[in-house]
This record gives sequence, structure tokens and C-alpha cells, in this order.
Amino acid sequence: MAFAQASTGVPQGESSELDEFPRKDKLTMVRAAWAAVVALEKRLAAGWDTAAQGRHPDNGCWMSVADLLWGLAHAAITPRDINRHLPVVRLWPAELVDHVARPDGTLPHFAKQALNRRLVGQLWPTSLDLHAFRILLMDATGHAPEEVSALRENDVEFVPGGVRLTLVKLRARRRSHRSFRDTSPSEVADVGEAEEFRDRPRREPGVIVRRLMAVTENARLRAADPEGKLFSRACMENDLTLRFSEWNPESPRARFGEWLRQNQITVSGDPDIRRLRKSTKVEKVVAARGHIADAADDHYEETFRGHYAQGTTLRVISGEVINAAQDHWFQQALDGPTMLTAQAAEDTTTLQALGLTEQQADKLIQGELDMGITHCKDPYDSPFSPAGELCSVAPLRCLECRNAWVLPSQLPQLLLFRDHLDRVRQRLTPVQFTGLWGQSYANLRAVLDDRSDEEITLARKHIAEAGIRVSLPLNAHVEFDT
Repeated sequence: MAFAQASTGVPQGESSELDEFPRKDKLTMVRAAWAAVVALEKRLAAGWDTAAQGRHPDNGCWMSVADLLWGLAHAAITPRDINRHLPVVRLWPAELVDHVARPDGTLPHFAKQALNRRLVGQLWPTSLDLHAFRILLMDATGHAPEEVSALRENDVEFVPGGVRLTLVKLRARRRSHRSFRDTSPSEVADVGEAEEFRDRPRREPGVIVRRLMAVTENARLRAADPEGKLFSRACMENDLTLRFSEWNPESPRARFGEWLRQNQITVSGDPDIRRLRKSTKVEKVVAARGHIADAADDHYEETFRGHYAQGTTLRVISGEVINAAQDHWFQQALDGPTMLTAQAAEDTTTLQALGLTEQQADKLIQGELDMGITHCKDPYDSPFSPAGELCSVAPLRCLECRNAWVLPSQLPQLLLFRDHLDRVRQRLTPVQFTGLWGQSYANLRAVLDDRSDEEITLARKHIAEAGIRVSLPLNAHVEFDT
């Protein structure tokens, strides 16, 4: 007993469920990510073009941007060499000053370090640059952030019209091979995003991977990584050591929140990249019309139900579906039967204008569609029975059916049916009566309220003189006593 009650030595974990990004926030991030990718490609292209025009600073000038870029690109010099050879900032030419000046024209306190970071960023992608590619790949593939950021060269196989990726989920120790087809412009237009992404692809994993490999190629060559991680970047430490290594999105100055701040993006809730995965899952289950098996294509269905199905969007959609279904059946019950005047009940043209066919109108006038309490437009098209079969609930449920047509001649039967329901109401509890007969009783009262006191008096007199009895099946008299 003491052993069972003893502390385990392992602290109890805590978990808080993350909600998905709203669609507006997600589209804002995707647009910003594409803009960042285009800006990065232009920046690197300009940097390497400038480096091609330079030479070794010993043979040129240590205050020439082209010569400094040439030296870094060819590994002929290091940031420490640049720091050592540069004079004080007041002796710098305008070319170097413009490289480190802030938007307001002032210079940072550590100008030499800022210049080195700027020069490195002109030749290789930095940690913040790679967030854009991770956003685009998560949006295009729907996979987790750690899966897309761990892609290697051997994990990519370009196929006609798309790309085949090998994705590894470390927590589940699961390796999957997924093929992704690039979206055509017409398909992008179909989802209403042609204007949003007219000049850039939206969900084309093949295009995104090619552009990622192109901008990180020089960094991967310098990293000499045997695994060939695609998310490789240049990083200059505080001691001016230049390293080329695998991307670490959780480094203090390169987190996802910092990328959002740098791109002036404000999102609701926590700036957590995992929320983007949930957003993609929500879109997938909506596109699959709620089929969990299609949405949970890279994990178990139980995982989807417990982790992804709790998103706000899915709860709202589920509520809308339930409300729409309830409203559909509620409106059917409220509509109830159609009441006719004496003149309308004898005019074929009027009956056809109300929705009956010529044949149905003739049968109604001749009394062939009389079900006892009401007439029925088509007893073989009942909402309570399979199509083509005779209605199994007439006449007890006729007052809840839109196929029912009430004629003035049926007023005696309606009065007798109300007397029957009044007796049933005395035997049942209010909850039972409302559940079984509430809607029929409400519709019956509405029908009788439209009749004048003179009509009801005459109908009661006719019942007494002719000895009329209500036409109900036997189970209507015994079902509540058994």
C-alpha cells in the first residue's frame, strides 16, 4: 500500500489544446510567406551577382562590398577578418554605411557585427528566412512542422506533375511516402483564390521544394551535411564565427513569432506554428464533407477525433449542420396540412394553382384521397414511409404531414379527433403527450381556430344527429394502455 501511494518522481504533465488559425490569418501568413520567398530569391541573386564582380580584398579593398562578398562566397575570408581590417565607422565610405544604416538613418551600436550579418544574408538564407518555406509546405502538404523541416535531399523525388516526399514523424516513429500533385491554375480559380495568388502558386509542393532547394544549395554545399538537410542556413555567432548547419526554428532570435513581427503580421491567439497544421486539417475535413477517414490520412482516426476535431471551425460547421437539419424538420412540422375553403375544394383550377396535378385535383374533389381526418395528395409518397409504399401512419399523423389537405366537410372528424386527443392528454404526463402528440395537437388547434363558431356548432349538431364516430385504427385506442 505504501508503495502504491508513494510519489512516482515524475511530475504530472499539463496540456492545453491549441485552436486553429482563422482563415483570414492563414491567408495573410501564406501571402506574406510568398512575398518573403520572392524577396529572398532576389536578395540572394543580387548578392551573388555583386560577389561575381569582386576579388580578394587584399588585392582590392576591404571597404568594397563586392570584394567582401567575393571573399565570403569563396571562403577566402571570415567575418573575423572583416572585423579586423575595417577601420572605425566614421571612416567608412557611403557604400558600407548604407548597408547597416537603420530606416531613420542612424547606425547600430555594433556596426561591424551588423555589417557582417548583412553580408552573410546577401549570400545565404538565414534562420528567419526559412520560416516562409515551412509555412508554404505545411499549407501545401498538411503535414506537421517537424516533418517538413526535416526533409533531406534523398526524401525528395520529382515526378511528372508533382513531387514524392518521404516524411518522418519522430513522435510516432512513422515514415510515410506521399505524392503531391501540383495544383493547376484552373483548380486554384475553382477555390476562389485566383485573385489572392494570381502571380504565385498557392499549393504546389513541387514548386515550393524546388525553390527551397535552389536558395539553400550554396548553404548545403558549405555545410557538408551527409544527410543533405534541405532546411540549411548560414548563422553567424556573436563571436563572429560563421557556421552552416541544419535550421533551428527555436533559436532565441529566429522563432516563428519573430518572423510574424518582422513581417508586421498580427494573429489572434498564440503565435504557434502548430496551429497552422490544424487549419489545414480543418480545410481537409471540410473538403472531404466530414469524412474522417479522408482527413486522417497521416495518422489514426482516434488521433483526429481527440486532437483535430475540437477546432472552432469544425464546431461551428457542425452546429450549422445540426441547426439546418433541425430547421428542415421543424419547418416540415410547422407547415402541416393545407386548409381549403368550400369554393376552393370544388374548383380544379384553384387546386392546381395550389400545387396539385390535374389528376390529384379530380380525385380530391371526388373523395378518392380521403384518409379519414384529412385528404392526402399522394398516400404512396409519404415522408413517414419508404417511397412507393402506402403511408403507414395515416390518419394519426396526417396533421403533421404537408401532403394533407383539409376540406370543410371533414370538420366533424377533426372535432372528434380533438376530443380523442383531449382524452389521451388526460392519461399521459405533459412530457409524454408533448413528445407523442404535441405537434399534431398544435396543428389541429390551428385548423379549428380558422373555423367560425357557426361552422363548429353545425358540425357538432351533425355529429349528434348522424351518430358519427371518429375513423381511427384500433391501436389508437389501446397503445397507451399497454
